[in-house]
Amino acid sequence: MLKSLLYKEWIKIRLVVWIALGLSLVALINIFLKVRHDILFVDASNYWYSFLFRGVTYFSILKFLPFIVGLAVAIAQYFPETVNKRIKLTFHLPVSENGVLIWMHSFGAGILLAVFLTVLVLFNAGSAIFFPANIIRASLLTMMPWFLGGMATYFLVALILLEPMWLFRGLYAAVAAGFVTIFYTGASIGAFEPVLAPIAVITLLLSFVVLFTGYRFRKGEM
Repeated sequence: MLKSLLYKEWIKIRLVVWIALGLSLVALINIFLKVRHDILFVDASNYWYSFLFRGVTYFSILKFLPFIVGLAVAIAQYFPETVNKRIKLTFHLPVSENGVLIWMHSFGAGILLAVFLTVLVLFNAGSAIFFPANIIRASLLTMMPWFLGGMATYFLVALILLEPMWLFRGLYAAVAAGFVTIFYTGASIGAFEPVLAPIAVITLLLSFVVLFTGYRFRKGEM
């Protein structure tokens, strides 16, 4: 039963996942080809100086990728379930209703996290070719809010799509838009380091809000 449920979820999001990985790979190749080109022309030490003291980032192309991927995965996974309230059929499986929703949500979040970790590992490996450890660390610290924002986007869009009332959908969307913007606020290199732990905890807590709107959906509140 559980395997069938998870396979159904994979069928819905697999195309988005492969496209996300493909786009990420293209973006990473573009980043490191440009880095190699720039280092050859301006010398590595000058390039590093621009990063450390002038705030010139070589990975800005990745900034909104987590947001787009999180949004796409959430839509691919949950929008089909809202068409004619198809998710109610899932809730009639011989498994607790909350259990079904938790497994669905955990699977989607786990796949999204796997995509993000793959991107970060490849980024780290490519950066190690051109940069010392302190620059790589600063780069990852700068990027972490973006990827947390991608996870938050997934959780909040799931909340919005499962909400049965359009009024509340609009309210949730307005709050979500304001909240997610925080993750993509312009800041200096590594500026978010002091607050990474709190926003990571907040993002984790957001994963549970879907249980509330899922309850409303399956009870047919209109």
